[in-house]
Amino acid sequence: MGQEQNPPHVLFVSFPGQGHLNPLLRLAKRVAATGLLVTFSTTISAGQKIQSSTSTLPGVSTPIGSGHLRFSFFSDGTELLDPSIDISTLSHHLNTIGSSSFSSLLRSQSSDGHPVSFIVNNPFIPWVLDIAGDFNIPCAVLWIQSCAVFSIYYHYYHSLSTFPSSDNPNPTITLPGLPPLTAGDIPTFLLPTNPYPSLTDSILSQFKNISKATYILLNTFDELEHDAIQSISKLLPVIPVGPLIEDEEDEEKSKKIRGDQWKVADECMAWLDEQKANSVVYVSLGSIVVLSPEEMVEMATGLKNTGLPFLWVVREELEKYLPEGYVEEMKGKGMVVRWSPQDRVLGHEAVACFVSHCGWNSTLETMAAGVPVVAYPQWGDQVTDAKFLVDVYGVGVRMSSPTRREEVVRCVEEVVAGKESEKMRRMAGELKEKARKAIKEGGSSFVNVKRFVDGIAIPLNNNKIS
Repeated sequence: MGQEQNPPHVLFVSFPGQGHLNPLLRLAKRVAATGLLVTFSTTISAGQKIQSSTSTLPGVSTPIGSGHLRFSFFSDGTELLDPSIDISTLSHHLNTIGSSSFSSLLRSQSSDGHPVSFIVNNPFIPWVLDIAGDFNIPCAVLWIQSCAVFSIYYHYYHSLSTFPSSDNPNPTITLPGLPPLTAGDIPTFLLPTNPYPSLTDSILSQFKNISKATYILLNTFDELEHDAIQSISKLLPVIPVGPLIEDEEDEEKSKKIRGDQWKVADECMAWLDEQKANSVVYVSLGSIVVLSPEEMVEMATGLKNTGLPFLWVVREELEKYLPEGYVEEMKGKGMVVRWSPQDRVLGHEAVACFVSHCGWNSTLETMAAGVPVVAYPQWGDQVTDAKFLVDVYGVGVRMSSPTRREEVVRCVEEVVAGKESEKMRRMAGELKEKARKAIKEGGSSFVNVKRFVDGIAIPLNNNKIS
């Protein structure tokens, strides 16, 4: 009798940002469910936060479907530093200490009897592709933003179209598969006025060696971005595998494996149960956006003045900007929490609209829930996502920035009860149906994930690490 072949071992490695961890971990669970051994990795500092917020433990293998998922973290040195370090310092540590520690992690997997046969990484850590090449391990990149944004960055990096410059700040940007865009529609990191050049360099560095990737996985689905996907697929081997959302039909073990770096306020679900259907304004601006003290007051007052119940995610460091006594005053009318189980919140029948920064994860989650949007983008790809949500998909309105209390009331009322509100909700419902269908058995993304997994079936003996 021949020796039994071990399943392929796929290592998923993530930049330690919340918006990067969630989609990559969701994809890791889907891949594990097909029968593969999957290890999910990120920095020790992010891993410690995940462990303290969830039941996730390093080294513990959890059955998912017919496969297994486990966690293993690598050091970038920041676990010894102040947690409020800036993005430039974080990037430096990731590129130096992190890359060296990640190489050691690869060797340890081999010495432990589980050599890695495939690696999947996400943007902001492009050196993973180089290390994978050094070890002769095939690699894929998961692009965590829209295909439209991927196309914009790709064409910018390769100078394939006209983009804003100091001499020409407002050109019309024309790209294949996309509607005409203005300077205000493209990621802010590509504008000549961008105050974060280090972030731009980090994003664009992904395109320097992206040809080393066997596949480029996109967190989107064909029914949403068909033209953009078709256009970029003529240039690169892309596979749309989204929306990478939590599926209500996932087994319980899978649902409990989450990448949250903050403890979620599960009590908000019981509060939602007490509210009327389509009555609650849900507000969350993600894990990075920071409103000014003035904006916090305007948002708080605006939400109060809508007269509608609201659930507002306010991170701990921003609570001091709320009006004095606000949380107590709004008890019974509104609820303020530090972090929410957003996918479950958006899926609750009480939620009428989502005031969102329009990060791509939030954008996909609101689409998959069929919830209309008040778009309040701040920077980066958020402005592009807002453009598509409002002008292309027709599921919301744009709120001006910096917002005023009257603007908050106007936008919420327009989405919840305005003359176009029923149309927005109908359009949102259609997107929900398409998104859910894409990830079900036989759906476009379900088929694409299987195609990707079938391509990973490489004998482990071909990838021994010395």
